Amino acid sequence: MKTIQMTIDEPLLAEVDRVIVERKTTRSAFIRAALEAAVRSYEIAAADAQHARGYTDHPVQPGEFDIWATEQTWGQE
Repeated sequence: MKTIQMTIDEPLLAEVDRVIVERKTTRSAFIRAALEAAVRSYEIAAADAQHARGYTDHPVQPGEFDIWATEQTWGQE
């Protein structure tokens, strides 16, 4: 692991300290988990945006999926 230095405002640090006591963890572990969650959230948002751009750039064409209509089952009919 790499040690870093960061600046954080005191009200936020107080909140972090309150939470780490409740979770029985350390500042470092808590901040690592928060950063990992933020990175995952960013990656998911980026993938969602890419997916949306794909459908915007290449919209579904009428009849494109008609071949699958006979394969669909809707439960008890």
